Amino acid sequence: MINVCFAGVTGWTAPPIIAGLDAADDLALTAGVSRSAAGRDLSDATAARGPGRVHATVADALAGAPVDVLVDYTSADAVRRNVWTAVEAGVHAVIGSSGLTAADYDELDRLARRTGAGVIAAGNFSVMAAVLLRAATLAARQLDQWEIIDYAAAAKPDVPSGTARELAETLGREHPPAPAVPPERLHGPPEARGADVAGTRVHSIRLPGFVVATEVVFGGDGERLVMRHDPGLTPDPYAAGTLLAIRRVAETPGVRRGLDTLLFPADPPG
Repeated sequence: MINVCFAGVTGWTAPPIIAGLDAADDLALTAGVSRSAAGRDLSDATAARGPGRVHATVADALAGAPVDVLVDYTSADAVRRNVWTAVEAGVHAVIGSSGLTAADYDELDRLARRTGAGVIAAGNFSVMAAVLLRAATLAARQLDQWEIIDYAAAAKPDVPSGTARELAETLGREHPPAPAVPPERLHGPPEARGADVAGTRVHSIRLPGFVVATEVVFGGDGERLVMRHDPGLTPDPYAAGTLLAIRRVAETPGVRRGLDTLLFPADPPG
């Protein structure tokens, strides 16, 4: 049995994941983390069927219940503290929150290898988003220029989204895109060209009417290739990928980034 602590257990993403945990024979939700619901039973604060409690912090949850895997769907402000607390204690972590940079993940990888903890982090645990990531990676091996458009609701404070950041950093590991116009030759505010994330220009749109969507546009002479992921209005797409990550996070110490690393075989050595 894999014992799970869910940080963000009363949040928007939680219900379908909790339902999946309850339905699984090999997984158990033993603790939750939510400041607003701390001290309540999980069954009272959420739709969970188990006997666990909700705690104010990850440290409190680890002290009060058996935990093998921390799942974090919190916020950019809380994710670092939560995950570092778990990994320092040797607890595996599945990270669905945005806000950590490539440098953060490098630091976390060193810590996780030292403590023997596995970490799987994805900007998006949707299987379709993982397929987009893998398809875009294959395209980047053949194409020279691309940019990313990151859509989200007006109130989303972190820019770019975790999905867009992960996509940009993954493509950047293939090679940086060729700039249409070098930054030093631009006329006007350089911010108009978007943020530079691992060499890719990323444009974050924050407006009412959007939930979250990610689009990568590849351009060539006389043609374009557009890949886009549009999730719906519910968190249901993220449940299956999160449960898969929980089951497999203990396989390898250190950080693995992207659900696609679990869905597709590793590339053969070059």
